[in-house]
Order: sequence, then structure tokens, then C-alpha cells
Amino acid sequence: MLLENNLMLKRICIVVAITVGHCTIAFGSTLPDTISHIKKSVVSVATVMLTRSPRVIFYGTGFVVANGRYVVTNDHVVPKKIKHEKKEKLVIFTGVGSKPEPRYAEVVLRDAIHDLALLRIKGSALPSVVIGDSTRVRDGQQVAFTGFPIGMVLGQFPVTHVGIVSGMPPIVTPAPSSRQLTAEQIKRKRNPFRVFQLDAIAYPGNSGSPVYHVDDGAVIGVVNSVFVKKSKEAVLASPSGITYAIPSKYINALLKKAGLQ
Repeated sequence: MLLENNLMLKRICIVVAITVGHCTIAFGSTLPDTISHIKKSVVSVATVMLTRSPRVIFYGTGFVVANGRYVVTNDHVVPKKIKHEKKEKLVIFTGVGSKPEPRYAEVVLRDAIHDLALLRIKGSALPSVVIGDSTRVRDGQQVAFTGFPIGMVLGQFPVTHVGIVSGMPPIVTPAPSSRQLTAEQIKRKRNPFRVFQLDAIAYPGNSGSPVYHVDDGAVIGVVNSVFVKKSKEAVLASPSGITYAIPSKYINALLKKAGLQ
């Protein structure tokens, strides 16, 4: 089985391996420096199935945390069911360019209420982000987020958007009728928690992107939704400019539950 898995990865892409030490990122004092470091920790989340067309299906963005062998993303990004009987695999892709490196991944924990998921990845440690204190974030503070807004159409090329925290409203998930509310949405309506509303443009592929301080790169949130007025296609053509992010205190709670803090 191990040999089969290794052969499967080699067939997905040819990888030029770059060894990365097990350490957190040292941040620069300027935004270009910060972005340069953050990009090393940003990954895409996908599934692969060699008998399927397309073989790779992109679901969203994630970022490396803890000891470099874990990834945080949105719960809604990770498929609820993987077709193991058809040899479908959950993977993350790391690196930049037309041939990113695939790593097998497995779900460790899900937090459906706060739309978070923790994955464990195979292989050597990757550079991890520093989780900041979201309770100290203020309205008007400048932030950035890095991810893959349009997926991996032309390869893996992370994109950064900059904006401000424009507010901290209770989370709301609109639904046309009460019949369409999920159990998680019902719980949110009964006991809503506050999220960051960002004055920055994001796209569906940005789900799971780290939101961080522009000066030191400390992650204070996770992009989890874009205000959608119409269809996903309409979002790409005419984005609303309103983005929501889950505060990092819920990331810390997830990591603590997993025994990583």
C-alpha cells in the first residue's frame, strides 16, 4: 500500500524537493517581507483520484500550523466523504508554480460551528505560521490574507489581498427559507459568535486563507465566507467586496483540543 501511494503521488506531478526546517517563520517589518514568508505556509486543499477527470479537484486554501505537520482550513472546504473505495485521496499541495508538491492529508478534528478543520499531513515539516491574539484586534486595523482565489487553473500561485477590519458582527448565514437551515446554522442563530468583517475582496477559492497582521504576519483569523448576492459565477464576475473571517481564538481552541498547545 505504501508503495502504491508513493507511485500515485509521483504520477500526479514531478516534484523538485526542497528541504524545509522545522521552525516557525521569522517575519520582516514590511508587507512584501511578510507576504514572502506567509506564502511558504499557505497550501491548497484538494482531492485526487487517478481514474477521475479531472484527477485533481480543488476545494480551497489552508495554512500550516503547530509543528509544521498540520494544516488549518475551513470545515466546509474539506469534503465530508472521501471515496476511498475508488482510491480518492485527500491532499494538500505545497509550493509555488506549475508543479506543486502533493502531500497526503487526513482529518484530525472538525469544528462545524466555527467552520474550522484541522488536517494532519504526511512528509517532512513545512514552515508554520504564528497564531496571533484575535481578542486584541480593533476596527480599522489593516490586515492581509493570502490564498488561491481562482483555484489551481494555471498552477499554484498564491494571491494576497489587503484590507481593513471594518467590523465585528455576529455571524449570519442567510438562507431562502427555514427549511434550508443546517443544524450548524440553527446553532449559530441561537447563539451567534462574532466574526471579522473585512473591507477586502475575496473569492470562493479564498476559503481557508489565513488573515494576518501586515507588519508581523501573526494570523488573527481564517477567511470563511464571501458575501454572495447571486451565484458563485457572479461572485467571480462582480465581487461584493465584503468578506468574513473566523477569529483565531477558535483556531487556538482547536489546536488545544488536538493536544498541540
